[in-house]
Amino acid sequence: MLLKRCPENPIVVPGIHDYRRASVFNPGVIYDNGVFLMYERAAGGLRPFKTSIGLLKSNDGIHFEVASDEPIFTAEMLGFPDGSVEDARVVKIDGKFYMCYALQPYAFDCWPTGIALPNYYPHPQWEENNVAPMLTRSGIAVSDDGERFEQLCYTTPAEIDDRDNALFPEKIDGKFAILRRPMQYVGEEYGTDMPGIWISYSDDLLEWSNPELIATAVEPAWEGLKIGAAATPLKTEKGWIVLYHGVDAHSVYRVGALLLDLNDPRKVLARTRHPIMEPEAYYEKFGLVINNTVFPTANLIHNGEIYIYYGCCDTSISLATVPLGEMLSCLE
Repeated sequence: MLLKRCPENPIVVPGIHDYRRASVFNPGVIYDNGVFLMYERAAGGLRPFKTSIGLLKSNDGIHFEVASDEPIFTAEMLGFPDGSVEDARVVKIDGKFYMCYALQPYAFDCWPTGIALPNYYPHPQWEENNVAPMLTRSGIAVSDDGERFEQLCYTTPAEIDDRDNALFPEKIDGKFAILRRPMQYVGEEYGTDMPGIWISYSDDLLEWSNPELIATAVEPAWEGLKIGAAATPLKTEKGWIVLYHGVDAHSVYRVGALLLDLNDPRKVLARTRHPIMEPEAYYEKFGLVINNTVFPTANLIHNGEIYIYYGCCDTSISLATVPLGEMLSCLE
């Protein structure tokens, strides 16, 4: 399977406003009423590395314009003025927009190494508030118009590191469903020796069931020691397509795909053995924060093709496309 990179990549770069001066990456994207809405993760600087969610709009899914002078969703709105919100994944269910987000409640500095993962230095607030450094909690914000969001709920406990949350775009057997990646759910009692992709259900989006394990890394050469859901599940006639990311021993981020049963997404019907995307272009290999990173957080089906939006090295945003039929053939 060949994913086609947009010739205009990266399609979104930093600048224009202070809150997005340093980097933009890991966006949520939804197509609504003829308009592509993008929810970028944006950073104004590296020290502190404080990120918020900004809004962009496009008529063609390629050429986006910043639509907000200020971020539309921030950690301050959750009561954490020095914290960060990140990696929006957005769906629309019954006329409402739901944004899954990750929260790091307190400030930290980012010092890129130029090799792989940067060094992060948490500020004293983490220790003062008895929170493990860099622990990430996930939640959902809701909006009637896709532009003004307010907090709805947390989807994970405060005491564990649980991110890569992605809400299914419709109810399954009358329940909401969400993918998660609880880092602490490892060991004999959890049935896995490495963090993986889990699923939880809810009747009302407020109370969530105990998560059930769906998948863990099976190809250590590229998936490394953990995998996580990348973008929002895509509904097709053959099942739910779920892109996921794996990180190898050299901190290279690659992408694979799962096919989950439509009626019971706990069942994995098919899985790509090899990565369907890996860093190849210059903007995917070198950036401001983490080199060698392709990290898709949004996908949608448009005119028979899957549009995949992904962050590049925590610096910019790019687009790749692939015919839906070709993706499904790869997952047979």
